[in-house]
Amino acid sequence: MDVTIIIDSLPSLLKATLMTILLAAISIVIALVIGFFAAIIRILKVRVLNGIATAYVSIIRGTPLLVQIFVIYYGLPQIGISLDPISSGIVALSLNAGAYLSESFRASILAVDHGQMEASLALGMTYSQALRRIILPQSLRISIPTLSNTFIVLIKDTSLVSVITVTELLQMSSLIIAKTFEPLTIYLLAAAIYWILITFFTTNLDKLEVRTSKYLVR
Repeated sequence: MDVTIIIDSLPSLLKATLMTILLAAISIVIALVIGFFAAIIRILKVRVLNGIATAYVSIIRGTPLLVQIFVIYYGLPQIGISLDPISSGIVALSLNAGAYLSESFRASILAVDHGQMEASLALGMTYSQALRRIILPQSLRISIPTLSNTFIVLIKDTSLVSVITVTELLQMSSLIIAKTFEPLTIYLLAAAIYWILITFFTTNLDKLEVRTSKYLVR
């Protein structure tokens, strides 16, 4: 293992790591919005919207993320929708994570004792008020571990957008390997960066989960 190659490659890999973090951060924010509304639609069971939300979740969860990336980047231009590689990656990652988060949100909302909804309605609240003030705060506490896990998985899934030439960590590794012909060294270095990144976020998200849980329980 050539130390010189590691030292020379590290700046480029770290720069690409920032793109990996950016992709994951933007995608999780969008996924949270998509997942939340998809979950609410399915719980309220508005006929047409419920069918669309159910189909969306089923299709996304039933197909590989890599195929979804290809459909968005290579397929959509055939119907007049062209997105650059970064936008395509964000759309694919967001839609994929959103589908899984919607199931998490829906399960956490349904996990709250139904009696609390009945009590809220008996106190004169509307259904939407009870949902917003009573049910959702409690469901949030239940869903926090899943949200953290989804973000961690999303960081690793960003490596798949390398197939559409987004210069994130894995794509940068491939570019460096093409110049150095040192796949073992570079891929091990990339793996180490992924591991450090995941460990950092896992540790801090666990701490956030504990603090948030204590706050929400009060």
